[in-house]
Amino acid sequence: MILRQIMRVVHPLRPVTLQKNILAGINGSDSYSTEIKDSVPQEEPTKKNISKAMKAYLERAKEHEDFMQKQREEFQIGKRHLANMMGEDPETFTQDDIDHAIEYLFPSGLYEKKARPLMKPPEEVFPQRKAAEFDESGRPYHFLFYTGKPNYYQVLHDISHHLIELNKFEDSMIRKKIQPDPNLALDLSGYQWIDKESLEEKLVETIGDKDYEYFINCFVRLTAVPYAYKIKDFIFEYTEPLLNQVQTYDAVKPHIDSDGKQFITVYECPRKAARGDVTIRFPGTGKITINNQGITYFEDVQSREQLLFPLIFTDMLNKVDIECNVSGGGPSGQAGALRWGIAWGLRSFVDQDIIEKMRIAGLLTKDYRTRERKKPGQWGARRKFTWKKR
Repeated sequence: MILRQIMRVVHPLRPVTLQKNILAGINGSDSYSTEIKDSVPQEEPTKKNISKAMKAYLERAKEHEDFMQKQREEFQIGKRHLANMMGEDPETFTQDDIDHAIEYLFPSGLYEKKARPLMKPPEEVFPQRKAAEFDESGRPYHFLFYTGKPNYYQVLHDISHHLIELNKFEDSMIRKKIQPDPNLALDLSGYQWIDKESLEEKLVETIGDKDYEYFINCFVRLTAVPYAYKIKDFIFEYTEPLLNQVQTYDAVKPHIDSDGKQFITVYECPRKAARGDVTIRFPGTGKITINNQGITYFEDVQSREQLLFPLIFTDMLNKVDIECNVSGGGPSGQAGALRWGIAWGLRSFVDQDIIEKMRIAGLLTKDYRTRERKKPGQWGARRKFTWKKR
């Protein structure tokens, strides 16, 4: 009775909780407390606000990543199919193997390299994309963010830093009365600064013509320092070879025969199982001899066109005499072998521009393709036995 009256006086609204505390105190428990539990509601954790700029970036980043993931999966599927077609292991199929397989399976005579078939990882095909430039609260990561071109000005900042360090080093060497070694001087012969488009692709930023000109001037000033060789890795990062690293086709000087005519002989002209040699004489009347026969040696028109194509391409038709000897293979292989031999020999009678056009057209490239052998356990080179489940 007394207990109930005490409970009504102290806390008439929460008798049960207080009753438990009082009973615990009467029983001698240390957990006695007059604190009223569950009387103050707990605050729910608030969600962290994300800026609109960051939210828009995250949406674009997710779309871009989904797109790249799809392209990576398609690249891997295509790579496995290509490896199976070539009879190779897909796990060890490299990018060089992919390029050789495409060149073998899809020979192209297109002049423009960008129009030729290719298969590369998505990261090399699609342009790079900038990473997040600010955090969720909208604070930029890069200290040069507000310049509008942080990567571009970062390179200029690095150039300035290297200039200061090299000047300090040069001053210290002067105080020690040590001259720079001329054998270690930075040699940029054969190299040129990367063009504006390549620089924009490298920086993932768009720059103007004046910005690019200032960029070149800064690097020229940096390379003028006597000790610039100490940072040659940084400098060569923004250079490229002056000449394209392509195979050069230097023409051989022709010989003079007893009649005073120039001539050149090309041996070992290959194509499939055919092998031949070609002798070109200049000047001539356009006479063509193949195994002591005329151009009628080839019965089909296509083989004759293959033989005449280098002459028409270089505008040397009816200006040279050609003597050919060929053996092995069929009409297609023999015509291909003589076509390469004629094109290779004509280099000695045309100018460098024509030679470059011949190279681009593929006339100077040997075709090593041959009939693929039959594989054991299957019908042919590629054809498999019909698989039946039952």
